[in-house]
Amino acid sequence: MALTETQVEDKIEIVGDHKNIQIRTATVIARDGTEISRSFHRHVLACSTKSDDTWADTDISSESTEVQAICNAVWTDAVKTAYQTAMDAQEI
Repeated sequence: MALTETQVEDKIEIVGDHKNIQIRTATVIARDGTEISRSFHRHVLACSTKSDDTWADTDISSESTEVQAICNAVWTDAVKTAYQTAMDAQEI
């Protein structure tokens, strides 16, 4: 009776005008090859982060190569500028 645990990014979505990336990771527990449990974790990536009034590209180096490729494809300079402008407009 062998238990195994695997994690797989089973859903990657591009959401909204600013192309936020939503990643769902499934953790699957199997006994002798038969799935007995599945749970999910989600996280969201925005194209830019702000620190000390300075914008920087989001660090995606710890993401999978598939997520990195999607981010690099959809996070154009125009998308980043629009996101930063929208976020700055919300600050008072």
